[in-house]
Amino acid sequence: MAKRGGFPGGMGGFGGMNLNQLMKEAKKMQADMEKSQEELVSKEFTASSGGGAIEVKVTGAKELKEIKIQKDVVDPDDVEMLQDLILTCINEALRKVDQEQASRLGQYNIPGLM
Repeated sequence: MAKRGGFPGGMGGFGGMNLNQLMKEAKKMQADMEKSQEELVSKEFTASSGGGAIEVKVTGAKELKEIKIQKDVVDPDDVEMLQDLILTCINEALRKVDQEQASRLGQYNIPGLM
């Protein structure tokens, strides 16, 4: 007599892993991901531009915490250069956050997550 409603290979084709074990693994992965996110948010990232003339600090939540500008880079006749240096610096700090996030969450290898 054939099994009713069964799947080839037993437990739904999960390679013999029972559903309870699969759920435990999923919950552990979720907890690990949440911990990684919390650690990332509390971390600070620093970047500089113009040979250290501009320095910014952002959090892992992409909140700007600090901007330091050396006096000698402030030239009222060349405000555009100062603006460019600040933008470059902030964007670099945000790229560092994105790289760290990809590094932390990439280990979970979940399609569609990143």
